Parts: sequence; structure tokens; C-alpha cells
Amino acid sequence: MRPPARGTTRLLYGAGLAAALLLPAAAPAQAGPPSRTPTALPAADGKKGQELPGMPSALDPQAEAVVCTPASKETAKKQDWSRQRLDLDRLHRHTTGAGVTVALVSTGVDPEAAGLDGRVTARGEAADDCVGQGTFLAGLIAGTGTTAPRLAGVAPGAKILALRGTDRRGQPDPALVTAAVRAATAARADVIAVAVALPRRDKALTRAVAEARRAGAVVVAAATPDPPSRGSGDEIPSRTYWPAGEPGVLAVADMLPAGTRPDGALPTGTVDLAAPGAGVVSGGPRGTGHYLGGGVAVATAYAAGAAAVVRATHPDDPADAVTRRLTATAYPADIPQLDAYAAVTTVLGDSAAPAAGGERAADPVAVRDTSGTDRATGRATLFVLLGSAGVLAVLWAGFALSRARARGWRPAGAGTTEG
Repeated sequence: MRPPARGTTRLLYGAGLAAALLLPAAAPAQAGPPSRTPTALPAADGKKGQELPGMPSALDPQAEAVVCTPASKETAKKQDWSRQRLDLDRLHRHTTGAGVTVALVSTGVDPEAAGLDGRVTARGEAADDCVGQGTFLAGLIAGTGTTAPRLAGVAPGAKILALRGTDRRGQPDPALVTAAVRAATAARADVIAVAVALPRRDKALTRAVAEARRAGAVVVAAATPDPPSRGSGDEIPSRTYWPAGEPGVLAVADMLPAGTRPDGALPTGTVDLAAPGAGVVSGGPRGTGHYLGGGVAVATAYAAGAAAVVRATHPDDPADAVTRRLTATAYPADIPQLDAYAAVTTVLGDSAAPAAGGERAADPVAVRDTSGTDRATGRATLFVLLGSAGVLAVLWAGFALSRARARGWRPAGAGTTEG
């Protein structure tokens, strides 16, 4: 098999999960290579993969000319692991997030992108998505999957308000992020997803986030930026990034299929929720092909989509209750892991009510619906019981045999006579 061109990622499917393997670079691609590539995952042994181009999170800031991410000529054939993990097939039988608007603060979104037609409003320069990541994220939030419905986003009935929080190369700008959050608040967006993370707190952004929360928006933000290079070995101290560190903001981190953070992930103590962030398939701003992406922004998009379907299903719940529902129904782990299906379908008791003042959620509870596995579980339990009974029978037979031998093979209770 010929090696893919630089910047291309192979998508491998095995045991129901998709794994991404970054292959060695061959000849340089004609288009400028992305500055960051999706996180590498172990490959499934013995399985042939599908080659998909990688979606960058930003373009090379040092390049003299801006070369936009080229259109993908490849189309994914199967559902990736992340959608299986979030139970999106079952979720969409309950809700598609119709009637909810998600404001996406990223690199922009192409209003005419495949699977998003007619549901994207782009403000200012946000319609120009040169990097492509914003359109990729919008597909995870609200894409229909076009000819591949199983590659739809979390809330394929929701609307997207596209806002630019970066320059054209994808470099975050505090002033742009602040203006975007304010624009989202003015537009009365139900969910505001900030897919970028800033290293320093900005007073104007702090006020903008507080205003958004007072207006009733659920604010979801990337807990950290993506590291400039994975696994560089440099010791990076833990720190808080913004606006994820603001009170009441749902801070999201990326996770691998095993539920762990990727190698080289930036450390932070400000994480409320983990969501799939590696080997994820979505579309882009040019053409109808698919890309493979990963990182904290991808996880943030999934969490924002989950917030959208919760708002659609529980329209009377305040923003803090939506955030609390997302964390309370997550899989219990060191970092609670997003379960979009459980967030929509679980009936929470009074103990799961949001804390006053928008405090971060307490420990999650295990609430996943396991009705589909009850029959298999019952059979497994029966086999265990039968197996245990067999073991006990063998042990009893051995015990009885030793007692009989000690009695000289006489029946139990038989007397002895002396002649």
C-alpha cells in the first residue's frame, strides 16, 4: 500500500472502534501542511484502514502566505468510535436538538458546508473558514451527515451561529473571543461553545461570560489549548486557561477511546467533563469529503452538542441545571466522561439539582441504561451459578470419598462389632 501524503491520517476500524494512526510522511503535499495534526492512536492489528486527510486546528503562523486547508477527496465509510461512545443512534430517536441555537466561537464556519445548509448564520468574517476547524466542529455539533446519517453530529436539528475567535490562520485573539461571546449573548444563543483557550485572564472576557450566563446561555469552553507538539517531553506546569476557568463555565477536555487523556495533553485543574477528542470524523468547508480530527476543541464541540439536545429536551431548565445534568449523568471516572444519551433520557432526583452560584458539579453517578444487555447478563449470571454448583459438587464428592475411605467404605452411622 502506498504511504499517504503528508498531513494525511489513516482511519482504522476494529472491534467496533475507529483508531487513527499517523503514518510516516512521504512526499510533501502541494498545499501547506497543517501546523498540528490529530492525536495518534494505536492501530487495530490486521485491519486495512481508510486514508482521510487530517484537519488542523491552526495554520502555520510563520508562513509567508496563507494556504487554506484543501478539500478532502475521501469519504468515510463507517461510523467512528466517538459516535458509538455517545450513543448517537439511540439519542437521535429521542431528539435532534431542533429549536436550539449553538454559537460556535472558532475559526469560522462555511454556511454552505455539506450537512449544514440553511442552518448556519455567520457574523462578520466568520463565513471565511480558511483553517477548516470551525466547520469541522460545526459538523460534530449539528451536521446531518448528508449521505451518511450515522456520521451526523450530536444535534443535527440545531442551528449554528458562527463567530470568529481567531485570526484567519486560527490563532486565538482575546478581543475577538470577547466580541464573539457578546454577539452570541445579543443573539440569545442557547449554548455558547468557545473552542479556543487563552493563557491569560481578560477582564473584558470575564464580564462578557458573566453577561452571557446571566442571559441564560450555557457556556462550554475548551479546558486547554492543544499542545503545539504531542509528547515533546517538556515539563509543563498545570495552569488555568480562559474562559474555561470562569465561574459557571463547563470546561471540557479531550479523551482517547480508553477514557484517558492523550499523551502530552496540557495539564490543568480546571476540567468538568471529558469527551471524545481523537480519531473523530467530520466534514470541512470545501467539498463533500471527510477529515479526521482530534483535540480539545473537538471534545468541546461534542459537549456543546450534548448541551443543545439537553436544552431541546428540557427547555425549562436553567443553564446551571443543564450543566449539572451533563456532569451528573456522565460516566464516573477521574474526569467524568460525557454520555449524551444518558444526559437526555435520565430522570434526575432532587439530589442532582444544580448548586447555587453555578459551582462545579459534584461527583457523577452511574446512570447508563443497560436494559439492552439484561438478557445477556442474565445468561452470564446463570452460567456462573451453574459453574459454581459444578465446582461445589466436585469438592463435595472429593470430601465424601475421603470420609468413606476413612470409614473402610462402611455406610455412615454403621456400628462396629468385635468378635
